Amino acid sequence: MKVQLRHSPASTVARCFLAGGEPMRVESGAMVAHSAGVTLQAKAEGGILAGLKRSMLAGESFFVSTFTAPPEGGWVDVAPALPGDMLNLQITQERPFFISRGGWIANSSGVQVEGKWGGFANLFGGEGGFGLRAHGAGEVVVGVFGAIDVIDLQPGEPITIDTGHVVAYDLAMNFTIRRAVSGRSIQSLKSGEGFVFDFTGPGRVLLQTRNPGAFAAWAGSVASSS
Repeated sequence: MKVQLRHSPASTVARCFLAGGEPMRVESGAMVAHSAGVTLQAKAEGGILAGLKRSMLAGESFFVSTFTAPPEGGWVDVAPALPGDMLNLQITQERPFFISRGGWIANSSGVQVEGKWGGFANLFGGEGGFGLRAHGAGEVVVGVFGAIDVIDLQPGEPITIDTGHVVAYDLAMNFTIRRAVSGRSIQSLKSGEGFVFDFTGPGRVLLQTRNPGAFAAWAGSVASSS
């Protein structure tokens, strides 16, 4: 699978080019268009239990769409629900990634994507304790709210990131969770910040410049006051 991104960064669409007979997996509802002859099959990938784990715990759809190219090859356009950028993430056998809720859009056939516990860091950050583990060899297309920042940390290099802005990270990375403001909870309320990740390299972290949870809270407050 080869990925070509267009309309970046505010309204990115990923065109995934497939060889003859090549399949790809797509989040339900993420397909925008596809070339002639591409076939679609929707099922609970990995069975009913895996589908429930993916939908109830990882925040993704119960069903996964599998698109397969005809003998002459084809393409599938995919896009996230929220406005923002997309990234083609390279997955290798030695470098699996954790993908936060809502970030996964599609993947090539050589990659397995399954529900995974992401640690209390995600749970306390309000993003849900579960996400997706992407492992194998191939491509994963991720979508974000806003633009993408890619941070490559050197060995021993630290960084602090708000949990709502983390999209994906190397599973081999070391990280801890803490309140953004030390001391009593009232300090966090005053600052407007909640919990943050403290990552330590080596490894890669993907960020989104906008926080979906904060946007949802703002939209809810506007709707309730109108």
